[in-house]
Amino acid sequence: MLSFQLDRIITINAPRDVVFTFFTDSARWAAWWGVGSTIDPRVGGRVYIRHPGNVEVSGEVLEIRAPQHLVFTYGYTSGAPFASGGSRVTITLDEVASGTRLHLTHEFPDASSRDHHIQGWRFQLSLFSNAVLDIVHADVSANVDAWFTLWAEPDSATRAATLSRIAAASVAFRDRYSLVEGADELSAHIAAAQRFMPGLALQRRGPVRHCQGTAIADWAAVGADGVTKGQGSNVFTLGADGKIQSATGFWG
Repeated sequence: MLSFQLDRIITINAPRDVVFTFFTDSARWAAWWGVGSTIDPRVGGRVYIRHPGNVEVSGEVLEIRAPQHLVFTYGYTSGAPFASGGSRVTITLDEVASGTRLHLTHEFPDASSRDHHIQGWRFQLSLFSNAVLDIVHADVSANVDAWFTLWAEPDSATRAATLSRIAAASVAFRDRYSLVEGADELSAHIAAAQRFMPGLALQRRGPVRHCQGTAIADWAAVGADGVTKGQGSNVFTLGADGKIQSATGFWG
């Protein structure tokens, strides 16, 4: 009898169809479980998980219904704290306004086993979310570069087209000189910045760092003479569609 259970609910700012692929593709399954982990995404298919330290878990797919439902058994090949097939995991995905809500239920034979896995699932689902969002935001560096290029783009139609491609219509931008919302307002603000700071361009310095749908990029403001006039960092909040929802700039 599996009389003890833990539940965990997280919201991932990603489309449900993308989230579900991490249950049907072994490479993506391994991206959040560990190298060598595999899943055969059919009823009766083998589930295999290789945790750090060569701790091995195996199980069997009991139910799978794309793109919202997965049930599999879960147990340790060593036999402890319970053997293969000794517990059951149910994952349900629901669409919500911000992306996907994941509800996990893990059923256990005893309270000790349940308590042993509470922090494990907190950690594992954090890895899962970031693995999903790394895929959703695979183009983040290109979008950040396009954002910086906007600030030297003189043509309003080109700015509008670029913003439509890389940012939400409601995009917000804030720094010590800016508090604007909406793509049209931002484009007008950029045009004003060009009048007051002619010839100034923003250039990314170093890699874009992404974590859980937030990205940070360092930049330099370079004048027409090639001299750096200032530097700083931008923090970008990213949406489930991969677009920039907001940016906050920090000078210095």
